[in-house]
Amino acid sequence: MQGSTDPCRVQGRALAFCLFAVSGMNILSIQSWVAYGHVGNAAAAFPLQRLGAEVWAVNTVQFSNHTGYGAWTGSVFTGEQVAALIDGIAARGALPRCDAVLSGYMGDCGIGTAILDAVARVRAANPAALYCCDPVIGDAGRGVFVRPGIPEFMRDRAVPAADLATPNLFELEHLTGRPVRTLAAAKQAVARLQAGMRAGGPRSVLLTSLRTDATPADAIDMLAGEGGAFHLLRTPLLPLSVNGAGDALAALYLYHRLATGSAAAALSAAGSSIHGVLRCTAAKKSPEILLVAAQDEFITPAIRYEAFPV
Repeated sequence: MQGSTDPCRVQGRALAFCLFAVSGMNILSIQSWVAYGHVGNAAAAFPLQRLGAEVWAVNTVQFSNHTGYGAWTGSVFTGEQVAALIDGIAARGALPRCDAVLSGYMGDCGIGTAILDAVARVRAANPAALYCCDPVIGDAGRGVFVRPGIPEFMRDRAVPAADLATPNLFELEHLTGRPVRTLAAAKQAVARLQAGMRAGGPRSVLLTSLRTDATPADAIDMLAGEGGAFHLLRTPLLPLSVNGAGDALAALYLYHRLATGSAAAALSAAGSSIHGVLRCTAAKKSPEILLVAAQDEFITPAIRYEAFPV
């Protein structure tokens, strides 16, 4: 592993050393947006752009800040408004050039339907395009925090349409109805989720925020499953709790899976980058994830962690 003394280094020449930058990649990202801070598209778009991808961002909400603050202003858009934006993008003749669709938080089932309609239109224009669903439902600290009907929509419609899925541990247990306390149970739950995903796709699952009886107290795990193989990435546990890391991680995993064709390589690259960003965030004691200050972590992570088969 390569180390660095500055957790928030920014080096203008870092792009020259990037192993993964792929010019010409186009990603349609349909998620929430905040003006202050980084969640949803405000967490996913910049890392993708920093890596060289074009991001066609369609926002499902426009909020002042994420709802974890307890107060916010702004509006939730309707499924019709989202569909109208997809119509406008399609009118530019862009859909055949779309390599992937990425979705995260869905304000209501109408927006979810509009997202799946967009996925169908992209696949019709480009059968090789992938759909990455971050099935945002909740987390272990807060429980379910989405609107009624969304967990069922994710389970019954969104995940079955997906080629890639990036649940956290709470969401995987919710989607599969299986408790996960061991690595073997995590692999079984991932396999169960994969069985319900789109036939013919890679059925690639990234499980985040994984703690099992084998996880050391000072570490956190991620598990990637694809094609019957499983890989684990273990990084040090950091003393912070911020929003948006999962949104950025899903975007990074999608990007690197597209760029390399390998779930293991995508896990190593995405996990190393997000750990670097969080390390910077913890060092600065920031309440918001420092995606801009630590942007070189997307190109050349200061510490490279390698996924290993399990």
